[in-house]
Amino acid sequence: MEVNAVRFVRKDGKAATEKDYEEFKIQLQKIDGTLVSIPEDFSCLDVTALEGNYDIIKDITDNLGYEPLINQKSTELEPLPGDSLRATGDHNASQRLLQIDESSDSTIKVNIVGMTCQSCVRNVEETIGKRPGIISIKVNLAEKSGLVHYETSTITPQEICDAIEDMGFEASLPLLMNKQTVNTCVVHIEGMTCNSCVSSIEGMISTRNGVKNIIVNLKQKEGTVQYLEDVLTAQEIADQICDMGFDAVVKSVNGKIATKDKPLANGTSKKIPYEEEFADDYNLEKCQLHIKGMTCASCVTAIEKHCQKIKGCHKILVALLAARAEIQYDPSLITPTKIADSITDLGFPATVLQQNGVSEAEVDLQITGMTCASCVHKIESNIAKMSGVMLANVALTTQKGKFKFDPEVTGPRHIIEAINKLGFHADLFARDRGGDYLQQKEEIRKWKYAFLVSLLFGGPCMIAMVYFMALMSAGTSHEEMCCVIPGLSLENLIMWALSTPVLIFGGHHFFIQAYKALRHHTTNMDVLIAMATSISYTYSVIVVVAAMILQQNVSPQTFFDTPPMLLVFISLGRWLEHIAKGKTSEALSRLLSLKATDAILITLNGNGEVENERQVHVDLVQRGDILKVIPGAKVPVDGKVIQGQSMCDESLITGESMPVPKKIGNNVIGGSINQHGLLIVEATHTGESTTLSQIVRLVEEAQTSKAPIQQLADKIAGYFVPVVVFVSLLTLIVWAVIGSINIENLPISESEKHGFTDTEVLLQFVFRCALSVLAIACPCALGLATPTAVMVGTGVGAINGILIKGAEPLENAHRVKAIMFDKTGTITKGTPEVAKIWLQGDILSPAIVLAALGCAEKDSEHPIAFAIVRFVKNVFGCEISASSSDFQAVPGCGMRCNVSSLGAMVKSGRNVVDFANFLAHVNAGSSGKFVLKEVDIEISNNKAARLGELIGVERKTADPNGKFLVIVGNREWMNRNGMLLGDDIDRRMNDEEEQGRSVVLCAINGEIVAMISVADTVKSEAHLAVYSLKKMGLEVILLTGDNRKTAASIARQVGIAKVYAEVLPSHKVARVQRLQARGVKVCMVGDGINDSPALAQADVGMAIAAGTDVAVEAAHVVLMRNDLLDVVACLELSRKTVNRIRLNFLLASLYNLLCIPLAAGVFSKFGFMLAPWMASGAMALSSVSVVCCSLLLKLWKKPTRKDLETAEYLSLRNNCELDTISVHRGLDDIEHVNGTPTALSRFLGRKKNQQDLLLTSEHDEEPSIYYSKGKRLRHTDPIG
Repeated sequence: MEVNAVRFVRKDGKAATEKDYEEFKIQLQKIDGTLVSIPEDFSCLDVTALEGNYDIIKDITDNLGYEPLINQKSTELEPLPGDSLRATGDHNASQRLLQIDESSDSTIKVNIVGMTCQSCVRNVEETIGKRPGIISIKVNLAEKSGLVHYETSTITPQEICDAIEDMGFEASLPLLMNKQTVNTCVVHIEGMTCNSCVSSIEGMISTRNGVKNIIVNLKQKEGTVQYLEDVLTAQEIADQICDMGFDAVVKSVNGKIATKDKPLANGTSKKIPYEEEFADDYNLEKCQLHIKGMTCASCVTAIEKHCQKIKGCHKILVALLAARAEIQYDPSLITPTKIADSITDLGFPATVLQQNGVSEAEVDLQITGMTCASCVHKIESNIAKMSGVMLANVALTTQKGKFKFDPEVTGPRHIIEAINKLGFHADLFARDRGGDYLQQKEEIRKWKYAFLVSLLFGGPCMIAMVYFMALMSAGTSHEEMCCVIPGLSLENLIMWALSTPVLIFGGHHFFIQAYKALRHHTTNMDVLIAMATSISYTYSVIVVVAAMILQQNVSPQTFFDTPPMLLVFISLGRWLEHIAKGKTSEALSRLLSLKATDAILITLNGNGEVENERQVHVDLVQRGDILKVIPGAKVPVDGKVIQGQSMCDESLITGESMPVPKKIGNNVIGGSINQHGLLIVEATHTGESTTLSQIVRLVEEAQTSKAPIQQLADKIAGYFVPVVVFVSLLTLIVWAVIGSINIENLPISESEKHGFTDTEVLLQFVFRCALSVLAIACPCALGLATPTAVMVGTGVGAINGILIKGAEPLENAHRVKAIMFDKTGTITKGTPEVAKIWLQGDILSPAIVLAALGCAEKDSEHPIAFAIVRFVKNVFGCEISASSSDFQAVPGCGMRCNVSSLGAMVKSGRNVVDFANFLAHVNAGSSGKFVLKEVDIEISNNKAARLGELIGVERKTADPNGKFLVIVGNREWMNRNGMLLGDDIDRRMNDEEEQGRSVVLCAINGEIVAMISVADTVKSEAHLAVYSLKKMGLEVILLTGDNRKTAASIARQVGIAKVYAEVLPSHKVARVQRLQARGVKVCMVGDGINDSPALAQADVGMAIAAGTDVAVEAAHVVLMRNDLLDVVACLELSRKTVNRIRLNFLLASLYNLLCIPLAAGVFSKFGFMLAPWMASGAMALSSVSVVCCSLLLKLWKKPTRKDLETAEYLSLRNNCELDTISVHRGLDDIEHVNGTPTALSRFLGRKKNQQDLLLTSEHDEEPSIYYSKGKRLRHTDPIG
């Protein structure tokens, strides 16, 4: 590579200064192979650099106000003026400038991670220096790099890296090794709603390696990104934005329209713009349809294939059990109504349930009083002028109006009031939301009716069949039983009379559905049933008519019994199946039933008193409305309490079994039940924005989605019916050939042959086998195996506060092998809290100390002060009523003030049982450790004072209503105020600070009386959750951006042995990807915006509902309760559900694999034969058995803390501590992610000396620190 020297001077002609040089050094030291020199007079700056880096250096210097003096770059190095040649970035100043023959030599800097001492340095230099093509190598341990002079014709930089990696180190080429081109791409971004989304995208993408700059424009829905071409691509940037929960597509790169290869029908491809490929997606809308009449996976496949042929219909997802379809369509080409009509024409009645618009809502109103077109125009023109109304359409003939509006601005109630003021009467149009379909009520009624009709004729048919079989068993011959007329027996006449009406009235549904399916070139279960009944009936009629024409003295054997018996069993099976299906969606039905129907709307005057109230429909409630919730009533919508106090039952929404107290300022959830006490609530979320509606939507989408395991079943179902028809035909042909060769080969008894010719016997047998195959085959069992289990599983999860966003995460969760926890807000509570208190018990009463401390801190805005005030309020059970004066605060040190009038607080505290018991022990002279409000409190007493009490000296008591000087702060603040810290206090502070806690001291009237430790405390259930996850065989990892010491302290408290500290959001994603690259299924649990990329990247992302909206949106599972034990419950529920799915598949597969050969007569030689009516009974039983098997999931109970706190756990927690914790830095880990492994290193796995790691793997080679019981043991790096 060519090396050049270029001289730069200031554009304004002034001489450079030492400060200018320092700026240059900072900017250029990141560029490899760069030397900077300045003459003594600072007249210019000389830069020696690799040819490929010239443009980068020129851009940097131009931005700093410099320009090259020599535009022609020299092709050989000349001595630079001055003797102050200095090196930056790559090697020490003492290193000699290498004279390089540009034709065959080059110099490169290689990043080397893993060296721990000079022995490693010498090892690398000696080993690499001996390789062919290496002229020289100089390794710098401090910079973790090596400068290599090599022959370009003999060895490449990548081969040098591979050779270093084969020695056991991590080697990577520098970022700016070659000339780096900065590209600019424009990415179209959908889904942004506010500037928070903009900041989230800019903050996340800017941390990506190779991104130079990013600017996102919310209004134009696009982002402009500058990035290094050799580091990443524009599509990778778009993919990362998609991982954050937005939709992104590359529009252009460097001003050129981005293109991609689109395959054509003839097998070739053509390049089309990305924007053209996805342009339709920008305008796509989504609708949901309610589809009736689906019975199995074949129906689902038929509908999906049909809709894919409809122009403008882009994507469809059909849920069998939910009787629902979600369709993406182009509104410029087709409407949801037309799609529904097309599906109805296919044979499945469909209606539109919901259309999703962006930032708009829609309402249908029933309007009376209109007489002509002028009335319509009057309403439309006036309503369209209202603020927030986007569209107003009124139909005179139907007396209805459709209005679109912005729910942030107006609502249905305002629109109705405006119409009423015009002289008309408007009300909400009662639209069926389609809730009854969840209980399958209509389907249950239909199949119950079909069963009764079939039974009306099928019952006598069965009796007649048994009667005539008994006659034949008694010795009555066929000749004796014949004939009413020649060729027609009484048996056939009765069977024909019973089968004809049942075929017409009981089977018309199957014939209609089969006809519609065949007309659209599809097949389903109805086709099989229609074929079996029609063929058996037609065959029977033909042979009887032929016998009557021929005037035979015997009547042929017929299958008139098949249609009534088949339809009886099919309709009975469908009836029972839909009853069971209704049970599977019981959880969602219960959620829907929680929605309130009415709300009490009130108006308050300036004094907060109710002026008037009226009852309105809940759909008319708008944001900002004031509502009254009486005891025992449902909370209509989400809101905030502005008056009153009560308890609310939220068990069916969040899974919280205990009632939740509500007071002023607390949020209430729509659908929860107000148990006692009147509440005045301000509506904050209405309509589809309420928590209950969002939960219902998530559950519906989860039950609509398909698990990966179900894709196979759907594919099988698509081919099942044609294959069964083929097998039936093959059965007929094979037995016909066998019987034609020799009738004796057929497994038929002599009594069955008596009275019939060989041809009649042959036809009767082959048709019986073929019809049995058609009757017994059941794709329904396979199709129901997954969706029934998924519906029950997601429903049970929702009832227990675990919202699973689809079948795929439900299935993936059982394969999780590693689970990663974010620290703040997930493992910990997310807010600073008092963790421990030390009190000097013989100076002042703890009641006075805590009251004075809370009073002093109430005026402070420091987070530690907030934590102390919250604790004091909790202990005393009241607000802080004491007064303070002369408040003085010094940032970074502490505060001081005078407090007085503590008597009322002290008196209130003595009425709190826990606090009163604590004071009684302390006042009696007790010392040691106590627990008060889940906070450890240690009491120390002066030995001399304690001795004085023993000999009768009374303890001094202070008047709580007196005046106290309170000083709160750190060591320096205490020293400034003339108080010296004793060794005991200093030791206690050091111990607390070692655990990553913030410690402050409190002095009252010049004596230190308390030490308070404040920290983001660990959740009470965290240790049990981690233990339970380990018992399930999972590797538990902690990810945090906090420092190592704090991370190790938190990990020790909860029992996590592997920690990644100082981790950036992008590093969290990299950590997840690294585990996934090893084939490990990863679960990520988090709550913040910075967790959202990792949540989206993980195989299963779990977000706590109390966290940010971005995290909840990116996650696959939402935990409604802020309880880590729900993580354990979710994984256990997944395992139970997947096991149930597998069992269902096993039952369904075994049924078809065994029963179809049985019906075909394969086992007839052993005496196993099935009549068609028997086959139909077996088919009906198979579907019902699969659904009932799934229903057993409803017996699953979420493990409680009592269930998980086993004797083994309690003994381990009380007696054992985690001895060793490995703490890794995420930053160091990322430094060598890009290293390319060689074949040798991949074979050896680059294993290091890791025998003493607690939880380790061959990929955990980043530098790490090990802590043992709070003490830092050693720093470990991979060794050479």
